[in-house]
Parts: sequence; C-alpha cells; structure tokens
Amino acid sequence: MKKFMVLLAALAILAGVPVLAQDAGSCNAPAPSAATEVTMIGWTFPILDFYAAEIAACGEVENLDVVTQLLASADAQSQMRLAASGGGASPYDIIHGSNNFINEMAAQGWLLPLNELIEANSEAYGLDDMDASVYAAVTQDGNIYGVPVVINTQFFFYNTEILAAAGVEPPQTYEDVIATCEAMDEDALGIDFSFGMVLSAGWAWSLEWFNIYSALGGQLLDENNMPVFNDEIGVAALDLMTRVVDACMGEDGLLLSTDDLQAGIANGSIAMGHMWASRAAMMDDEELSDVVGLIEFAPALYPAEGSLRGAIAWADYLAIPATSEVDPAVAFSIIMEAADADSQAAATNLGLVPRNSASSSAPRYANAALQTIAEGGPASTNPARAIADTALGQFLPMIVTGEMTAQEALDAAAELYTTEATTQGFIAQ
Repeated sequence: MKKFMVLLAALAILAGVPVLAQDAGSCNAPAPSAATEVTMIGWTFPILDFYAAEIAACGEVENLDVVTQLLASADAQSQMRLAASGGGASPYDIIHGSNNFINEMAAQGWLLPLNELIEANSEAYGLDDMDASVYAAVTQDGNIYGVPVVINTQFFFYNTEILAAAGVEPPQTYEDVIATCEAMDEDALGIDFSFGMVLSAGWAWSLEWFNIYSALGGQLLDENNMPVFNDEIGVAALDLMTRVVDACMGEDGLLLSTDDLQAGIANGSIAMGHMWASRAAMMDDEELSDVVGLIEFAPALYPAEGSLRGAIAWADYLAIPATSEVDPAVAFSIIMEAADADSQAAATNLGLVPRNSASSSAPRYANAALQTIAEGGPASTNPARAIADTALGQFLPMIVTGEMTAQEALDAAAELYTTEATTQGFIAQ
C-alpha cells in the first residue's frame, strides 16, 4: 500500500496519458442480446453521485434497464452485507465500496475476481492509466476485486477570515487545535463551533480514532490477527479525541454528520474542520458555499509533535458480486462508464481520481490531500480490520456518555473482535 503514495504524488505532476475513452455523460456500453436489468448500490457523496449518474445513463442503451441506489454509508454497507450473506442470487450487480469494504467482501468470497475482464478491456479503456498499486489495494491471492474510481483522504479545512478575526494562526497539531478553540470566543465570532470532526456514529468514532492511533505508531492487530489496539497508544488516542470534543465541540458537536460539517464550513458557522477531500470542491462552488475564497486546505493535523499525520489513504471502487446473475461482461462494460478517461476527468471537479491522465485537472486542494497521504499513517489491506472497526464502533462512543473509560471501551472492543474474528476464521482456534 505504500506504493499508493507514489501514485498519488504522480497525480500532481504527470502529463496526460492518451487513452481511448467515451464522452462523459453518455453511455456506449454494448447492448445485450436480451433485456437485462442491472442494479448498482453504493453510498452517497458528491463524486460517487456523479459516477452513479454515469452508470444510470446506460439505461438508455437498448435492452438495458439500469437502477442505481445510493444510501448513507452505514446503511449501504449493511444492505450489501445482508444481501451477500443470505445466499442465492445477488439483488445487486454492481457495488461500490472503499478499499476496506471491498477487501472485507472479497475475503468472504462474495465478489467476482476481475482480472480477466480488466486484462480484456485494458487497451480499449486505458486501464493501465491507473497505477498497479491502486489495484493492489483490493487484491487478494492475486485476484483483483475492484475497479478504482476515487482517491480520498481526510485533511484540515479552515476559514481564513474567522481565524484572522480571532487573531489565531492555523493549527498544525491537535494540541494546537485545543489551544485555538480555547482562545476563540464563538459568540463574539458568530459561529457555532470552532472546530468539527464527524463523531455522530460508531463507524465515525472508529475511523477518527484509527487515524490518530495509526499516526501515533499504533498497531491494530498482530501477525496472528490478535487485537493489540487496547494498549497505551490506543488509550492516548481516545484521550486526545475527548479533549478535542470538550474544547471545541461539546455535546452538540457530537451530532455533526459529514453533511452537517460540510454545510457548517460552507456557510461560515464552523471555523475549522477535519473532513474528506471529496467534500473540498464544494467550498469553491458559489451555489453551495457562502464563503468562496475564504476556505483554505492544509494536510491533516499531527496528533503529536513528531508523529505521522492523522489520516490515511483511501480509495473507492466498483465491483461485481459473485452471485450476480447478470453477464459479468455486461456489468463490467457499465462500470467502465464511470472508470473511463473522460468520466474521471470530469469527476476531478468533485474529487481526486486514480487516472494519471486526469492529473492536469487536479483541484487546488490536491496538494493537501497528497501530502496527507504521503505523511500519514499506513493503510491496511487486512480484511480482519473490518471486524475490528465494527467492534470499536460499538464501544468507543460510550466514553463520552460516561458509560466506559477509554481502557474499558478498548478492552470490550478487543474481546468482541476476538470472538467474531475467531468465528470467521481470522484467528486460529
């Protein structure tokens, strides 16, 4: 996965690579010989919404009826897990997922290997325009399980006007964030929150905690997939998070969803935030932002002096369920409508994409994202991590309700993870 950094650094400097492609917004997928319904499911955010529209356009092709379903991330993943674990034909023919989710599904045998389809279509669609390391992030035992469409990470957003009015400098570390929040008079500045991060769901706690834990040098699982995250570093990461909540967000701030945080920064009611790169383009859109020209982007904050940055590399993929009854060649040709060069070039208005040929259209926040990935914690391809994330998401929120201490929450998560990972065969009995 560290090769991921090489690819992403290259995105900022490479010239365009010519490939055969289709026009964005149209569908040139070949018509199947018989009437075929194709259903795609994923979770909604701006760049994925764009890709879903590209896929939906294939419903205009003869004999193709294409349905797209985009839900909140937790809901979409639950639907996909439920459908895959039930046995029988899959109700979905194309699924969207992050690298962690695709690896989780592939480890259960729920996804179709795409090697032959990628090789057969590589020249026509220029699929070698995407670095091998991005494919490697969803490769198990030599089998590739997803086609990459998004590169993502989280980094630091801040409103230059509000910080100037408060007489403070942009923070570099989470300790700086705490000190900055304590120095800012929210009422006098007319804002709701000095700083925000998304902690409104269990998965969000797990994600933000892992960012900090990994940056501090923590190791989630050992070589035998046993949990080691309930260590001193794990407790320190949680303690830091609770201090940020107390200083900057309070009880009301714990209700902020990703959409809420994006809206708050875009309307000037939140001064600073740790948020996804895929939400940055909205800050420069006059139809979506009241503060165009005032928002700057910086790499993810350091959890401590000398640590790595508190965020990791992510990517999003389109994949095919193993039990889909649609001809895989048909499903793959529709996936190419989102993965082709023209579609991904157009998508750079909404986020970072894996095609090197789109680098000339890199958005202004690209450097903050690329530096975050290069200097952040290591990403993981271990499918057992999904079990750990679920366990952590169940217990970490309990530290702010007073139901558990940080150590108790991590111990409970480790116990639950061990039980489930053993059941699923990730831990030898």
